[in-house]
Amino acid sequence: MEKIKVGIVGSAGYTGGELLRILIYHPQVEIVFANSASNAGNKLSDVHNDLFGDTDLTFSSDFHSDIDVLFLCVGHGDAKKFLDANPVDPAVKIIDLSQDYRLRANTAFGGKNFIYGLPELNREAIRSAYYIANPGCFATNIQLALLPLASKGLLPEQLHVNATTGSTGAGQKPSATTHFSWRNNNLSAYKSFDHQHLQEISESLDQLQSGFLPQGSGSLLERAAEKINFVPQRGDFARGIFSAIYVDSDLTEEEAYALYDAYYETHPFTHVSKANIDLKQVVNTNKSIIHLEKHGNKLLILNATDNLLKGASGQAVQNMNLMFGLDEKTGLNLKSVGF
Repeated sequence: MEKIKVGIVGSAGYTGGELLRILIYHPQVEIVFANSASNAGNKLSDVHNDLFGDTDLTFSSDFHSDIDVLFLCVGHGDAKKFLDANPVDPAVKIIDLSQDYRLRANTAFGGKNFIYGLPELNREAIRSAYYIANPGCFATNIQLALLPLASKGLLPEQLHVNATTGSTGAGQKPSATTHFSWRNNNLSAYKSFDHQHLQEISESLDQLQSGFLPQGSGSLLERAAEKINFVPQRGDFARGIFSAIYVDSDLTEEEAYALYDAYYETHPFTHVSKANIDLKQVVNTNKSIIHLEKHGNKLLILNATDNLLKGASGQAVQNMNLMFGLDEKTGLNLKSVGF
């Protein structure tokens, strides 16, 4: 097949850089432009230093529709602004890594709808989609930990989630809580019980277990928080998400493993491990690894995911592969670094 012509907007940030690292070596991709107004004319390796020797491509301020797929690696709220200001040919497929089109109320665009791009939930819909809303990083990790239970209507009234993310989850722009002197040897909680990713998590779980999301007059975030007790934490490492989730469950440990193994049997990037897991198993990969334990009537679900890959750019490429009829693992056979 002819190579897929790719354009990237917002290619100087963390997710844009990860996308470039994957696509430069993707066997079926030609990068047509890497848009960055502030870096136009500079080599990609001037910003993403690790690409020195790998590519002579330069950043461009240009944008056009002579491409097959457009990746939007821009800040939340900026994807919609960009598409409103820059008409895109209807034949061009779009994968948006921001949160602008993830929720049911915001999916409409150009006479079509954005499909929520979690392959383990919507793989067949993604194959035929024109527009993909790539999931958030915390949302990806937590949903993958809970989808098998939701698929059988086994989510209880209350879910308890503690998840720690690396500093890259806050984006490239420096802030007080990403500053090395503050982050190093430190740990803190933030947005407890009202993190914005609760909205997409609750809608996906409700898709599989109808009625999980409470109805009522409250906002989507308020209704989601009634069911999901989520305490996010900032870790003193650069990348990755490790979550510890517990729910009341009548399943035995063996039954839980059978359920999770069956659900993920055909999904190549999500794995279920009977041995305990750690974050380094998944960092620098598009994998998510889940471990289960039963303690009394509590089912403990541990999940490790790379926030920049399976939680962002790797999953975006996985979605592109599905949209263009490729094996979803193409270009994504990445290995973690053990030490």
